[in-house]
Amino acid sequence: MDELEEIRKRKMEKIMSEMNKTPAPSVELPSKPVVVMDATIDSAVSQYPLFILDCWAEWCGPCRMIGPIIEEMAAEMKGKVVFGKLNVDENMQTSNKYRISAIPTLMVFKNGKLIDKLVGAYPKATLAAKIQKYL
Repeated sequence: MDELEEIRKRKMEKIMSEMNKTPAPSVELPSKPVVVMDATIDSAVSQYPLFILDCWAEWCGPCRMIGPIIEEMAAEMKGKVVFGKLNVDENMQTSNKYRISAIPTLMVFKNGKLIDKLVGAYPKATLAAKIQKYL
């Protein structure tokens, strides 16, 4: 009877340790910026725990300067942060909703809520330091 009790105890410990493990993310976190549109903004914001949306336009010089930086950071921070790209000229509804009045603007969403806006083209090191505080 003691042997059976020992087996039960080990089984229960195993079950308890499995229950206490942090679950793996249910969504694959991409290593490249996700293209976001008016129709997909809400699902993107709610899908990823930390989502940084780059609001840009094709004609914007500073936007083109930080574009490659956003690409690099998306790859480097895969699993921690998901970056998105929103063309403000093609998605006026979202631009108006979030009052985007200057570009580039990076909107920081955490757990579905807008928690910060970073306006302007930052060097990579500065941008990385600003994002680090949200991790």
